[in-house]
Amino acid sequence: MVQKIKTFFEDVQFEFQKISWPTSSELKGSTIMVLTLTGLIALALFMIDKLMSALILGVILGR
Repeated sequence: MVQKIKTFFEDVQFEFQKISWPTSSELKGSTIMVLTLTGLIALALFMIDKLMSALILGVILGR
């Protein structure tokens, strides 16, 4: 049992050496991209919501 645990952690350490971690500039670029796209999607959904509300109110209330 102890040998299996030891082997497991040795394998984990070996696999961690294979990981290609992003550089600081790559990480910043990805973060900016995600935040920008999140903001644009939120803005688009807000505009669609306002448009649909206006259309529905126009049909129901005849405004």
